Amino acid sequence: MKKTSVKKIAVATPRVPKVTVSELNVRKAATRLLNVKLVSTEIAYVQRILGNSATQQDLDDRVLAVRALPWSDIALAD
Repeated sequence: MKKTSVKKIAVATPRVPKVTVSELNVRKAATRLLNVKLVSTEIAYVQRILGNSATQQDLDDRVLAVRALPWSDIALAD
C-alpha cells in the first residue's frame, strides 16, 4: 500500500477591523440601531465592557443589549 502525503494549504482568515469605543461611536451606533439616544450611564457601561476597541459587530450587539439589562447591572454603585 502506497502512502500518500497530504499537503497543507494555508487559508487566510479575514481580518475584522476594529473601531474605537468612544462616546461618539457608541452614540452613533445607538442612533442607527435604536433610533434613540443612550444616557451617559449606558454609554459608560458599553465603554467599560468593551474596552478601548472592538469590532463593529461587538459594539452593535452591546448597544442593543444595554437596553434590555436591569439598571442595577449598568450603574456603578457609589
